[in-house]
Amino acid sequence: MPPQPTGAIPHHLDHLVFATPDLPTAVASLEEAIGVRATPGGRHPGRGTRNYLISFSDTSYLEIIGPDDEAEADASDGSTEAKPFGLNELDEPVLRGWAVHPADLDEAAVAARRAGADLGDPWPVSRRTPEGTLLRWRLASRHPAPFDGVVPFLIDWGQTAHPASSGLPAARLESLTLRHTNPAAATHVLTALGVDLPVAAGRPGLTAVVSGPKGSIVLS
Repeated sequence: MPPQPTGAIPHHLDHLVFATPDLPTAVASLEEAIGVRATPGGRHPGRGTRNYLISFSDTSYLEIIGPDDEAEADASDGSTEAKPFGLNELDEPVLRGWAVHPADLDEAAVAARRAGADLGDPWPVSRRTPEGTLLRWRLASRHPAPFDGVVPFLIDWGQTAHPASSGLPAARLESLTLRHTNPAAATHVLTALGVDLPVAAGRPGLTAVVSGPKGSIVLS
């Protein structure tokens, strides 16, 4: 039985990150389950990754991210690991993390740090869409992720149009549940970020229920 919602989906949810060692298989499995085919998002220069996207709303989406076999990774900038979200160690798909878009990225990064989750200083990222459009944004994110990814990382799209507003295939995010061995500490950080979502006690992780015209799937 799918997990039941434990709170409202945060209004500033930006995206969920579903990491996989095999992108084609993950995209096909998701389509088989919910009847929605994710569309190619683009490549991440220097990271050795690419993604596929499905929207939840005009400002939120599901990112399916995996290795880009046609591009090499390069972690020389020191900002993160060569392949983010632990892709180097994955042997099966996993809901690895999530992002929110705060009103002020820099202030939110400071608030998270003061509350006990150091997401680092914001830094710039970019990628090109399959059509060649360059997207630029800023992130506050670390690896390993604080609180095992239960605490969201932060993103600011700046002047770039939000990817979810570009006519992506659409699905519905039915619920998002969070678990951690120290739920009080994780909740303290969420509160500092303006996220009103309970954290249950248990093995650290996230679970999302996503539905489409064909049915629903549990991502965890």
